[in-house]
Amino acid sequence: MKHVATGDRNAYDRCIFHVVDHRGRALLILGLGVYPNVGVIDAYATLRIGDTLHAVRASDALPDDRMGTEVGPLRIHVERPLRDFLLTCAADPDDPDGLSYEIAWSAEFPALWEPHHLQRRGGRLTLEGRRFVQAGRCEGWIRIGGEEIRLSADEWTGTRDRSWGVRPIPGEDGGRFTDPADGFHWIWAPARFEDRFVMVVIQEDADGYRTLNDATLVRNGRRDLQLGWPQAEITYRSGTRHPRHVVIQLTDPIGRKPMELGLEVLTSSPLAVGAGYPPADDWQHGTWRGLGWTDRRRYDLSDPSAHPLAAYGVTDHAARFTLDGQVGHGIFEHGSFGRHDPSGFTGFGSVAP
Repeated sequence: MKHVATGDRNAYDRCIFHVVDHRGRALLILGLGVYPNVGVIDAYATLRIGDTLHAVRASDALPDDRMGTEVGPLRIHVERPLRDFLLTCAADPDDPDGLSYEIAWSAEFPALWEPHHLQRRGGRLTLEGRRFVQAGRCEGWIRIGGEEIRLSADEWTGTRDRSWGVRPIPGEDGGRFTDPADGFHWIWAPARFEDRFVMVVIQEDADGYRTLNDATLVRNGRRDLQLGWPQAEITYRSGTRHPRHVVIQLTDPIGRKPMELGLEVLTSSPLAVGAGYPPADDWQHGTWRGLGWTDRRRYDLSDPSAHPLAAYGVTDHAARFTLDGQVGHGIFEHGSFGRHDPSGFTGFGSVAP
């Protein structure tokens, strides 16, 4: 949109794509956002292979032509709206071993509306977003370290999210956080199977009060199926809040039959490292970095203590899902900070035994 319906500096419009290797060898996350009231457009891509995270970030002045979805070497080209996209990252001539890719991302299921997302801090609205999610397949190539990874539809899954509204960006006055939350618990889990797509989203306060809730099954040519009130049972790695295995209890409304969506984490990418999500300390979305800013870097994820802020941000986990005897793949996005009574976490320093 050329004009947004608010003067709030935090107005945004952003997308994120996930490219998931079914064997957990790699996870590519990329996105692009515009921030019309601060005049910024930016994009990012992160690729995790082993314990190394390769990141490309770019930022520029927002042009008058909003149809140009590219910044620096990063581009998201819409070939058919809600269907086909071409995702590209140009190679760096000064770093031939750096990250580049060309990926055809194609939807296999209709886009699904998620619940209207509202969040307040004290009496102030800090987030209001509309969002839809979609799943599909990926084909193409990724080049890194002098090697080329070929992507095939039977070994790679794609998910994507598009959201817009008001969401905090750096530079706001200090009054925003004078009434801090005691705790925050978040699950966002799109899972693609051969003939269906399942989406679960949960947000809870410190006492377990649920402020966002949805579980839906999508099938081509059939009406979406609501799967009741999801309950997640998370097994965390000892001494952390890093999930290893998860079972989400669902309900089939036909006959009120219980269903279990199980998942195993394959690999993980903290969004506060490289991808620009809070509380990243080297770059965050919507910040002005000057004209034509591009940054490439590598992060070593083998030592979690090297990135202490990552524990206070959301992490995207590539996951293998199971449901009704079928195996699927997708993303388990999770963040748990501060107190969360249902999980037994008592504060920001509390971790799994």
